[in-house]
Amino acid sequence: MATYVALLRGINVGGKNMIKMARLKEMFEAMGLNQVKTYIQSGNVLFQSNEEESQLRQRIEHEIEAVFGFPVIVTLRTVEQLERIIENCPFSDEEVAEAESSAVGESLYVALLTEEPVKEATRRLDVYANDNEKYRISGREVYLLFANSVRNSKLTSNLHKLGVPATVRNWNTINKLVVMAREIGV
Repeated sequence: MATYVALLRGINVGGKNMIKMARLKEMFEAMGLNQVKTYIQSGNVLFQSNEEESQLRQRIEHEIEAVFGFPVIVTLRTVEQLERIIENCPFSDEEVAEAESSAVGESLYVALLTEEPVKEATRRLDVYANDNEKYRISGREVYLLFANSVRNSKLTSNLHKLGVPATVRNWNTINKLVVMAREIGV
């Protein structure tokens, strides 16, 4: 049985698309998913399932719309995939430390995509990158490093130009989700 993390996009932000995590947990359990846990209000759900990722994702999205009355894009990753995200961070410790020294808040983020963008689309972000906003794309992840702040980031606000849905999490959240997912898998 695989341990998954479902990352919901655009819920509980600015009073829109409000979903209480207790209700979301109940919904996942009612779907027959196992070991369901949630983490913070931004829509992170950990669980176990034997289902294939694409079918499972569609089933979760359908159920969220049926239960809560609005569509939500869901990105899924296994615990092993999240571990690889951490292991494969393309920014050096020095680059991250330098960004953190001047940043307001978190510096390192990951945009998790539902699928890998086509090569032509990956170049669309180049115009928004600069010394204060850097990115690296690796498969279905976009690593983002901010020397100032993620707020008002042109790079982040233009992720849609990749042509695939994305949801963004900070590095601390990614690490916490891995720890929690490992506990479920034990």
